[in-house]
Amino acid sequence: MTTATAALPRVAIVGRPNVGKSSLFNRILGERRAIVEDEPGTTRDRVEADVEWRDKRFRIIDTGGFETDAENLYAPLIVSQIRTAIEAADLVLFCIDARDGLTASDYDIAQVVREAQRPTLVVANKADNEAREIAGIAEAGLLGFDDVLPVSALHDVNVGLMLDEVVARLPEAPALVEQDRVRIAVVGRPNVGKSMLVNAILGEQRVIVSDVAGATRDAIDTEIDTPHGNFTLIDTAGVRRPGLRGKGLERHSVMRTQSAIDRADVAVLVIDGTDGVTSQDMHIAGLIIEAHKGLVIAVNKIDLWEDPERSREWAERQMRSRIRFVPWALVTFISALEHRGLDRLLQLTVAAREARRRRVSTPDLNATLTRAIREHVPPTVHNKRFKLYYATQAGIDPPTFILFVNDPTIIHFSYRRYLERTIREAYDFEGTAIKLVFKGRSEDNSRS
Repeated sequence: MTTATAALPRVAIVGRPNVGKSSLFNRILGERRAIVEDEPGTTRDRVEADVEWRDKRFRIIDTGGFETDAENLYAPLIVSQIRTAIEAADLVLFCIDARDGLTASDYDIAQVVREAQRPTLVVANKADNEAREIAGIAEAGLLGFDDVLPVSALHDVNVGLMLDEVVARLPEAPALVEQDRVRIAVVGRPNVGKSMLVNAILGEQRVIVSDVAGATRDAIDTEIDTPHGNFTLIDTAGVRRPGLRGKGLERHSVMRTQSAIDRADVAVLVIDGTDGVTSQDMHIAGLIIEAHKGLVIAVNKIDLWEDPERSREWAERQMRSRIRFVPWALVTFISALEHRGLDRLLQLTVAAREARRRRVSTPDLNATLTRAIREHVPPTVHNKRFKLYYATQAGIDPPTFILFVNDPTIIHFSYRRYLERTIREAYDFEGTAIKLVFKGRSEDNSRS
């Protein structure tokens, strides 16, 4: 995917839990990118997106709720993420609740923002009537900031005015540069090391890492340029088995993961090398195949192997037996903790994306398939034998081939697999799903 990138001005939305930061973020974007729930502390990581307003582009950053609650396991990690966002910001949107008023946490955040010495606009959210607008401005005045604006993200009150104020305070963005980026969705079960892997590749604590399963909730996009290429990494929430999924937050997290797979070029399926391939790993691989994406399997935690040689042999046997339905997947072994195998992993994702863009000429394709059918004659079904009249590649991302035949209904599943394998081996489509669409002589609609 080619994206327009530049060092855009950065705007960080900060505030205590449940003041409507994610609702404001989504309102600015015009789409539901960040997860919104009534439960405080829904957002934990930094969620970023590019925005254009009045012909001016900038990057908006949603952050977790600032709190120092000793009972909240994630509080210190979230606070660290918020401080990083503030320090890197060109403008801070300090969000408070005009309906409920100030709390001790609001004063704590105000102190952090003042220490960072960043330009700040206090946004009194949930000001959906005149009384709350007045109350919000009065409350914000107690924090000691000069610039205050009442808004309602939910009802879209004064949000446009706020954006006018934002762009007026931002430096000019540099000229855009078109860059080709590989979009990688990092997926897997909870607690297999997805966030640690993303942080290891980035070389910073970009997303929260915890030993407790379920630390990541949003799908987090981060761009990185490396000697191996330019990438957008999408860290995702761990996908549990359907029977173990809760309502609300976890359901939204799973939907975000599936959406991340859909918009990625390549999915990196992270597997715990100490557990081996589980049924849930197989389920997630199935989601990637259904989306027709590239697939790289990263066996993580090899630093915990006592006998690396025997453990690797065991893991490879498991791969062959449990994920045999996806023999084209690329496999590598890594340690996110020790930053081992990361270069190889990125190289494989590039190879998978290149395979997704590979084109085959029509004469070569027909010659290859004709030879394959001659070497392995299809069986007779209902007194009819499958015949291929013509084949062509219809598209890329994923590579899609249309085969015009006498009768699509008589093609046995195993013979479809044989033809797919023939195309893969002849033109090196390892690492990506491909689509074969069979059309009858007089068909208008395809059957796959």
